[in-house]
Amino acid sequence: QVQLVESGGGLVQAGGSLRLSCAASGRTLSVYTMGWFRQAPGKEREFVAGISRSGVSTRYADSVKGRFTISRDNAKNTVYLQMNSLKPEDTAVYSCAADRNIVVVTTTHQYDYWGQGTQVTVSS
Repeated sequence: QVQLVESGGGLVQAGGSLRLSCAASGRTLSVYTMGWFRQAPGKEREFVAGISRSGVSTRYADSVKGRFTISRDNAKNTVYLQMNSLKPEDTAVYSCAADRNIVVVTTTHQYDYWGQGTQVTVSS
């Protein structure tokens, strides 16, 4: 089992940047495909980005392509989400998740472990 803890959220103006981190403990992160999800008030949780075990393959939601970048450092047991050109509609609680499958998937129910989330608020 792996425990995930997110950090790096906060309040930022539109057009600004934030870098989220997801630190893992309990087991090496290198055996998991990782994903970032977000949930805005009154909305369902949605996929943001995912990365394969090695970091070679990535997937992004259309709404964040070209603005967000997911990466991982398996030696540090950490996954990152660099968010640039932030928009008010990016406001949400962002959570990382770990999946034991090889392929990067976008559906929440296929992920096995979740962090508590970190709040990102983008002001206009």
